[in-house]
Amino acid sequence: MVIVLEKHLNAPMYFFLSNLSFVDILYTSVTLPKLLDVLLTGDNRISYISCLSQLCFFSSSCIAEILMLTVMSYDRYVAICHPLHYVLLMDRGKCVKLVASCWIVAFSCSILITVSTSTLNFCGSRNINHMFCDIKILTLLSCGKKKMFPVLTYLETLLLGVCPFILILVSYSKIIQNILKIHSTGQRKKTFSTCTSHSIVLLIFYGTLFCMYMRPASETSEKLDLIFSVFYLAVTPTLNPLIYSLRNKDIKNALSKIVTGKICKTYKP
Repeated sequence: MVIVLEKHLNAPMYFFLSNLSFVDILYTSVTLPKLLDVLLTGDNRISYISCLSQLCFFSSSCIAEILMLTVMSYDRYVAICHPLHYVLLMDRGKCVKLVASCWIVAFSCSILITVSTSTLNFCGSRNINHMFCDIKILTLLSCGKKKMFPVLTYLETLLLGVCPFILILVSYSKIIQNILKIHSTGQRKKTFSTCTSHSIVLLIFYGTLFCMYMRPASETSEKLDLIFSVFYLAVTPTLNPLIYSLRNKDIKNALSKIVTGKICKTYKP
């Protein structure tokens, strides 16, 4: 809302940040309300359609976040390593196309995952020992032919997890190389501090995802999966606005301006 209200925050970085914020809202809205309902009311039932819907929207938001973080790392790479070409390489039209591509890929893969999951048969226990309807847990509960699902999970994790992560690592390695060439000690420390905080969030997010989906499904791994899921369900969406937005001077000033303006209008005699 701050980025939309403040017209001077029109740089590509803020456009990507606003989309990342929306992804985080969608991310948590899909899973946490039902979890809170279960904890508060004790009603732990969920319909089959609701379960598939939750899986679909969670998968799409998770994939969108992965791709959005990749695009943002590329944006930082161009801004720091090729500042003279930044306006040309990251104009408004290209930014819109990058974000649109993220969402198209995310929803396409999510629909594929959901449709594939809907073909599973559940002839035994239907108790989901997890915080939400996840493909890994649903595959474990299903019976019959399901050999393709671990392969599908590994393939999607490789293409939509490992490959973007490698691109992010390459971008940040190039950024660090460029930072070391900066002669100003203060500017070097500031840029390096920002990159370090970004890297910590990325490592937490990707580390837990890889530990969750690159490990084979088994009944003994359910408790460990619960712990990992807390990190990418709650910890990462909480850290994102703190690291990417509230540590940004322009956003803090804009937020302060909006809040101060609202207070002045409210208490104006």
